[in-house]
Amino acid sequence: MTDALKRLSDEGVAIWLDDLSRKRITSGNLSELIDQQHVVGVTTNPSIFQKAISHGDGYEQQLTDLATRKVTVDEAIRMITTADVRDAADILRPVFDTTDGQDGRVSIEVDPRLAHHTEATVAEAKQLAWLVDRPNTLIKIPATKAGLPAITEVIGKGISVNVTLIFSLERYREVMDAYLAGLEKAKAAGLDLSKIHSVASFFVSRVDTEIDKRLDAIGTDEAKALKGKAALANARLAYQAYEEVFGSDRWAALDKAHANKQRPLWASTGVKDPAYKDTLYVDDLVAPGTVNTMPEATLDATADHGQITGNTIAGTYEQARAELDGIAKLGISYDDVVQLLEDEGVEKFEASWIDLLNSTEAELKRLAPSEG
Repeated sequence: MTDALKRLSDEGVAIWLDDLSRKRITSGNLSELIDQQHVVGVTTNPSIFQKAISHGDGYEQQLTDLATRKVTVDEAIRMITTADVRDAADILRPVFDTTDGQDGRVSIEVDPRLAHHTEATVAEAKQLAWLVDRPNTLIKIPATKAGLPAITEVIGKGISVNVTLIFSLERYREVMDAYLAGLEKAKAAGLDLSKIHSVASFFVSRVDTEIDKRLDAIGTDEAKALKGKAALANARLAYQAYEEVFGSDRWAALDKAHANKQRPLWASTGVKDPAYKDTLYVDDLVAPGTVNTMPEATLDATADHGQITGNTIAGTYEQARAELDGIAKLGISYDDVVQLLEDEGVEKFEASWIDLLNSTEAELKRLAPSEG
């Protein structure tokens, strides 16, 4: 075990765990990760809950109670998932208090079937914030076109948000704009901006997966030389955009009102290609004011052999731009790739949610008391 996680934390990177289950909460594992692995936050998504509830322990009693009450499957899922998020938020509350609300956060996602419906997303975000009822919750809203005005509206109501499924630099700038617009609304409404927090989840590994596949299809030496470059280049240019937006006059006015920057969060940091080092998207995306949410395997790999050598984003923008330009010159459309990834991301979360609905419905039927 190295001190790589401590070094990462000391560099200004908040380490969050990209996983949650009731067993992780009740066994003391989450508390252990906070105490020993520098974990200061938790992210969830529909796929994580689907896996936890379908295969995990600890849900039988609550499912039995819900079946006895004859609740709908949608209500059952919300009762189960918000209970886990509430308990995780309580475990992380000391971190929340000592970091003045910046970390110690747990994210919960709006129903992914609402990804293209603005008003329904806003209504669901308000309901989730009310249901969990913890100040250290982040409501996850996808960065679809319909999600952008929802982000503004929800932030404007003083609800903290984790914007998810960001793949493109253009969309990331729109997300930051939506956040600032929300803060301006909140300020006009007289809300305390210091209490409103947000992260922008910029997805990493999937960009390499898709672009590498296209580079392999081209098959030239030039194409092969660019494999494994796109995801880091994209994320590093996102950090450049973050520096620009939060160095602007528009931000300065909000900063005076004690607003918090919307931190970039590196998501999807588990390496998909075994040819790459398993800590690639941690070691090479170190910069202050960021969050890296890791699956446990990546967290363990970083603890064991991560190479944290200081800021690995500063000074990389020219090279990153050249690498993306090189990929474009080979005929690979950046716009096509990022739109495909966003569409697939929404579809995957929706499919996981439907799997969760189906498996939960089967459990409710199995556990329902016999009539009579």
